[in-house]
Amino acid sequence: MFKANQVVLDLLQKIANEKEATIAQVSLAWLLAQRDWIVPIPGTTKLSRIDENVGATSIHFSKQELNDINHAVDQLEIVGDRYNQEQKKKTGK
Repeated sequence: MFKANQVVLDLLQKIANEKEATIAQVSLAWLLAQRDWIVPIPGTTKLSRIDENVGATSIHFSKQELNDINHAVDQLEIVGDRYNQEQKKKTGK
């Protein structure tokens, strides 16, 4: 499962390194770049993660970077379940 998704992770890590950011920040910044009305709501219980998430708002992408990420995501066949067995029982999914 992890291996199938590695191409997107590698691209996000490359961009994160170039922007001196984390993959989480790049991912949130990518979501913010999709539409003006998209507001990601990441969950966390740690103040350091809140600070990290806020840092995503200062990341900007070139058109080529957005195209590269979108192309990688479009090519990705999602592998694996969203929920593990215990969560499936709780959610009914």
